[in-house]
Amino acid sequence: MTSSSSVSRYTVRRYSPDRGTWSKLTARDSVVRRLDWVMILACLALSLMGAILVYSATRNRTELNHGDPYHFLFRHLLNTGIGLALAAGAVWLGHRTLRGVIPVLYGLSVILAILVLTPLGATINGSRSWLAIPGGFSLQPAEFAKITIALGMAMILASRVDAGDRPHPDHRAVIQALALAALPVAIIMLMPDLGSVMVLGAIILGVLLASGASNRWILGLLGAGVVGCLLIWQLDLLDEYQIARFAAFANPSLDPAGVGYNTNQARIAIGSGGLTGSGLFHGSQTTGQFVPEQQTDFIFTVAGEELGFLGAGLIIVLLGIVLWRACRIAHETTELYGTIVAVGIIAWFSFQAFENIGMTLGIMPVTGLPLPFVSYGGTSMFAVWIAIGLLQSIRAQRPVSA
Repeated sequence: MTSSSSVSRYTVRRYSPDRGTWSKLTARDSVVRRLDWVMILACLALSLMGAILVYSATRNRTELNHGDPYHFLFRHLLNTGIGLALAAGAVWLGHRTLRGVIPVLYGLSVILAILVLTPLGATINGSRSWLAIPGGFSLQPAEFAKITIALGMAMILASRVDAGDRPHPDHRAVIQALALAALPVAIIMLMPDLGSVMVLGAIILGVLLASGASNRWILGLLGAGVVGCLLIWQLDLLDEYQIARFAAFANPSLDPAGVGYNTNQARIAIGSGGLTGSGLFHGSQTTGQFVPEQQTDFIFTVAGEELGFLGAGLIIVLLGIVLWRACRIAHETTELYGTIVAVGIIAWFSFQAFENIGMTLGIMPVTGLPLPFVSYGGTSMFAVWIAIGLLQSIRAQRPVSA
């Protein structure tokens, strides 16, 4: 039997071959047994690897750690712990329960994004995408927008389908879903935070594909994206630092001591690692502090240099495991709402990981996106673990035969 709210109200039955009878499992057993522990352990492994790599990248940077080599290590572990608690909260509440408060969550994420454009916003690395919080903390509302857009669009697109009224979303539902996504995307574009906008675009596309919407909407969205990029370029809506990043991507030899410095140093660090790396805490590029923003945007370079191809490859394998298990959850759920939310998260993780790793290898432009679970950053860590909690909730709340 299933419930429409939290996992703790589920009745799960287990068949005993010896007795030939069905027995009820306790609520605690039903939750624990139905979680995807392969995914959880892969995410934990990524976060712990990230803690070691963040420590390696920051232990000698006194201008950042204020003389405490363990500052970023402890903060990363703390962020991971908070993220786990948020994931547990998402499982306990259940994605179906959250469905009823999506308008509130969406409204809060939009308000936080708008506040970034006020004097409360902080500019970091040319992007005014942070919200300053008293006590020296900061918040990046775009990370929460990734969650609320996936949830909000899923709620609209799946409402009539899950109710049995329609086999797939109609044009009105698609228009409403796109309108819901357009507002936070426009606000984040004004910051400007082009990297987050690209991730949101991937989420929107993935959500529409999973919903079963007409192919005309998919093609129209892709066409609108191309036209939008051309207009942004022609109307000079990009900041100078963003134009410089694209120019350095198109021509890697352009200004190697200026706009191309980050990517050049990143490739040198990864290339010097070889098969097994130079050894943890022994990377010359990392120890010499040649790679800027190495604990956040360029954390993959630490793995490439100090752990080599094998260590960097392990990160990719673990990310692949997370995506594989997420695809299984999306495929096995019987409700469209859960499928859309899961696919939105898959599109988010896959694109962001590809962009982050790709920019360190020079095959993607630098956009300032963190590597999920690995890069240092509280808001990013909280958001990805909440997403994992949603995936676990979708898996746990599948109907069970009794």
